[in-house]
Amino acid sequence: TGLGLHSVWSGYEAAAKHFAPADLDVNLSGRSFMITGANSGIGKATAQEIANRGGIVHMVCRNKGRADAAKDEIVERSKNQNVHVHIVDMSSARQVWEFAQSFSQNDTVHVLINNAGCMVNQRELTEEGLEKNFATNTLGTYILTTALIPALKKVEDPRVVTVSSGGMLTQKLNVGDLQFEKGTFDGTMAYAQNKRQQVILTERWASQHKEVHFSSMHPGWADTPAVQLSMPSFHAKMQAKLRTEAMGADTVVWLAASPAAVKQPSGLFFQDRTAVATHLPLASSRSTPQEDEKLQAVLEEFALKFKP
Repeated sequence: TGLGLHSVWSGYEAAAKHFAPADLDVNLSGRSFMITGANSGIGKATAQEIANRGGIVHMVCRNKGRADAAKDEIVERSKNQNVHVHIVDMSSARQVWEFAQSFSQNDTVHVLINNAGCMVNQRELTEEGLEKNFATNTLGTYILTTALIPALKKVEDPRVVTVSSGGMLTQKLNVGDLQFEKGTFDGTMAYAQNKRQQVILTERWASQHKEVHFSSMHPGWADTPAVQLSMPSFHAKMQAKLRTEAMGADTVVWLAASPAAVKQPSGLFFQDRTAVATHLPLASSRSTPQEDEKLQAVLEEFALKFKP
């Protein structure tokens, strides 16, 4: 993969030596955290850590049975009853809109954690006719975030954290083919494109909405159900070197909850609680401001098309 293997693989223990443990000695009671894809993997580990610290957790999940089981486990372990499940299919633009609108009217959110993701290895369309990786990872994230920004601006210390991936370092934004209609479809590449798009959106939102603190991050390669399912050969080969879900979630929790995180400028990309470059040295992965602007414009157009 050419992704500086030593740093990207585990490296967690080495990095953790430099963490300030007090950063996460926080009482989150009264603060509301919305987490997409919260029923397994990094999303669930994040939900658990926030619940442990007294935060109000809103789990946004697709499957009710799995979500309820995860919720019961989080409540049982944290003894925090303030954990709520919302059933939303993030690949359905219409559902995401309806959920965001009703949530904004009835509830408060301080921190949005965009974690839901999918890596479909065949080119598959949603019921709305959109390519599934794009619909979930990019458009779903775009709609949920932009629909909640007005609500976030009304609260103290609002934040948006988007779980991206180091895989995006291999990709330059291809704004002319957001739904992979040209050439041979490659699910891993599609996913990495979506993750690049999330990093670009984070940078743009940060410059447009100064009242909200935005960040994106690379969790490291963790042993999650998503990795097992969508990258089986990678998983088999790397299993011993993969991080735990809790290690993968550490920087998400730190960005979402610690006072230290908001001392960092808005719009940055983090790994192991540190802001890191979004391009490899000498890489030709940089898009132009015009291309980045076009991405946002295209997403806005799609979003409006499905707005209830």
